[in-house]
Amino acid sequence: MNISRREFLQMLAVASATGISLPGQAVAKKQAAEKKLYDLPAFGNVSLLHFTDCHAQLMPIWFREPDINIGIAGMKGKAPHLVGKHFLARYGINPNTPQAHAFTYLNFVEAAKQYGKVGGFAHLATLIKHIRSQRPESLLLDGGDTWQGSATSLWTNGQDMVDATKLLGVDAMTGHWEFTYGADRVKEIIEKDLNGHMDFLAQNIIDNQWEEDVFKSYVIKEINGVPTAIIGQAFPYTPIANPRYMIPDWNFGIRDDKMQKTVDAARTDGAQVVVLLSHNGMDVDLKMASRVRGIDAIMGGHTHDAVPEPVEVKNVGGITLVINSGSNGKFLSVLDFDVRKGKVQGYRYSLLPIFSNLLEPDATMAAHITNVRKPFKAKLEEKLGVADELLYRRGNFNGSFDQLILDALIDAQDADIAFSPGFRWGVSVLPGEPITFEHVMTQTAITYPTVTLNQITGENIKLILEDVADNLFNTDPYYQQGGDMVRVGGLKFSIDPTKTIGHRITDMEVNDKPLKASKKYRVAGWASVEPNREGRPAWDVVADYIRKQDTVKVNKLNIPNIKGIKNNPGLD
Repeated sequence: MNISRREFLQMLAVASATGISLPGQAVAKKQAAEKKLYDLPAFGNVSLLHFTDCHAQLMPIWFREPDINIGIAGMKGKAPHLVGKHFLARYGINPNTPQAHAFTYLNFVEAAKQYGKVGGFAHLATLIKHIRSQRPESLLLDGGDTWQGSATSLWTNGQDMVDATKLLGVDAMTGHWEFTYGADRVKEIIEKDLNGHMDFLAQNIIDNQWEEDVFKSYVIKEINGVPTAIIGQAFPYTPIANPRYMIPDWNFGIRDDKMQKTVDAARTDGAQVVVLLSHNGMDVDLKMASRVRGIDAIMGGHTHDAVPEPVEVKNVGGITLVINSGSNGKFLSVLDFDVRKGKVQGYRYSLLPIFSNLLEPDATMAAHITNVRKPFKAKLEEKLGVADELLYRRGNFNGSFDQLILDALIDAQDADIAFSPGFRWGVSVLPGEPITFEHVMTQTAITYPTVTLNQITGENIKLILEDVADNLFNTDPYYQQGGDMVRVGGLKFSIDPTKTIGHRITDMEVNDKPLKASKKYRVAGWASVEPNREGRPAWDVVADYIRKQDTVKVNKLNIPNIKGIKNNPGLD
């Protein structure tokens, strides 16, 4: 007999009143306790909500956090370079809890089945409305990497996400992957869609010819009568990490000096609270917080770090809070300030995981998502194969979905070696779950997806790996670009993150033979930043590779031999 949800709840109420214990009551009580996660009493008089790096994931997803996030030198053992049990110990989180699942990779498959998917804009919208109902004048900040990362965002030129963020009620945003749609498209969206709805902010982008600001540096908004400045900081290395030809007339950078002048100008304009909306990456934010005075909080992104507590950084002007809010729509930050006599007197902070099972979907957002996906539904849901094991991306060196991409590149290009970018976006797929075309697109949906094949000498292969390793492990955060190590197939090697450039990569072998410096190897890759590359897009190559298999078996995960990091809590 099938009964409706309403009838079931009526039965449950009658049983409770008569003292009868139904099997589902224990589960209901457990869920009620978990929902208290979202009971967040208002504090103070200035409230800021923040999400970042959602990478266009409108639907609830699986997303495994990293098991390797190595910090070196002064970054060793400090946020965000903590994983697994080290993370739980540092933040006092009990194992086998919803929070442990949200923040770590531990027992991922079992916990995912227990707690369900995370994120989803319809569920995020519900939580935002709930929090804002208690904080009517709060601001909602979007840290960027919002318009890219899914099939629908690519196929609609970012429009699906622009409309979704307007529905969320975003007040201000900054950017990074947004710029890979090209300067003209970015300006079109700002002028036609965002105008009158939200501010696009980036104090660190100037035009090459006149050295003038391309975007607003900051905006001041009153929250309960308190003038609050929001300054934007776009990803400083966009023209290096992504194609320069897409934004030829814009100059990026960290620009500490300009940042200090911008903060001072905002204070002169009457701001009693100054918040930096940053896409620097957390290590860069921490250094900037120590060098620039007058910022009350940096709400950051880019490195996808979910950190439950702000890091309090001392500088000559006082203390700056550094906050990072995770990725993929998994988290919402809530920062409350108590502002009196023109200054911040105290704060409260929460980083809330978005469990889709615990939050009802917002009807308006759900309708938008349905409409956006409708024209592409059949293509998105095409089942390519079945996952033999957990597929995931995130981690300093490799992930099983990345290995699948590498295997596909080598197979399609008859290559000796394959390189795949160390992107931190891309969802997970559980063992036994169908791998859909949409899953592949969450790993590959970029505007420069062409698969390539090049003849590269062993000497230059080592130079490439050394250069990428330095981007990840340079002891000065300002020389880090915030991604993970390039994923490598067909080539074994060792790495010592504590060494300097030129000395980190050793023991290189292809087919169990030492890599020869003068020999040329066939190297497959994709996502070249050079213009006018011809070939097939990565998603077609990977999808065809999966289609050829019934159950997808990933070749052995090619993780380098890691040296020099004994007892590093960034490695579980």
